[in-house]
Amino acid sequence: MANTSGGTGWHSRAKFGWEFFGAELKRRREERGLSQQELGRRVFCSGSYIGQFEAGMRKPQLEIAERIDVELGTDGFFARMCRQLIDNEPYFDYFVEAKYLESIATAIHAYAPLYVPGLFQTAAYARSVMIGSFPLAPDSDIERWLAGRLERQAILEHPTKPLLWAVLDENVIRRPISGPRVMHEQLVHLAALADRRRIMLQVVPMSEGTLTLGGLLKLMSFEDAPTVAYEEGAMSGMLRDDPAQVARYQLAYDFIRATALSPAASLDLIRTVAEEYGDES
Repeated sequence: MANTSGGTGWHSRAKFGWEFFGAELKRRREERGLSQQELGRRVFCSGSYIGQFEAGMRKPQLEIAERIDVELGTDGFFARMCRQLIDNEPYFDYFVEAKYLESIATAIHAYAPLYVPGLFQTAAYARSVMIGSFPLAPDSDIERWLAGRLERQAILEHPTKPLLWAVLDENVIRRPISGPRVMHEQLVHLAALADRRRIMLQVVPMSEGTLTLGGLLKLMSFEDAPTVAYEEGAMSGMLRDDPAQVARYQLAYDFIRATALSPAASLDLIRTVAEEYGDES
């Protein structure tokens, strides 16, 4: 996993870059005598969004950066910086902002119906998922994506932050991704994270039948900003920050969590399935 303590890794450089983007935005906005609300009105977003961009809490979409350049007369400065920072991301475009928000969240609640969430994947499991999803991708792309995924797991190095709670569908632990050995290692890793109380795990038994969500859902909470929902499907992802939409996702997540086994029973099931894979490997 990446070392984030010294500020020399990619994660630290990227975070610094977006903080610099925000600082420059604030400086140049004030030079033009515009409030956050006024600039937001001109570029078709809220003033609170401008404040979050300036604080480095959110990343603007490229089209917003382009409109900011027009309104501030900065000759493409913010659009160029935005493109450069995004191009340096080892992630798909739709996940770039979600990954950043994940790194600053105070709590992350996830529901996973198909695979172990990326934050908790072993290298072998993650590689198998990527190859299965993109069977024609060159090895260089697979390894780049894998490095990015493992680097995200740096947030697990903190003993308590962010709070992490994952609800897995039972088929997640029973689908033999890349065979018994890889699955045994993956489930042992999950159990170890739960044993040291780094994550809270629950499993929804298959006997529950139809669920209210068909894809991965991640609810991310922050110290000074509203909760954001991230949903992901096949080769696509979407951030939702409208309060009414987020509330609906939260309710759906709560209903699913209510159908899950208790954390203790879930951990027992994970260990049992891990042993079964261990006997086969």
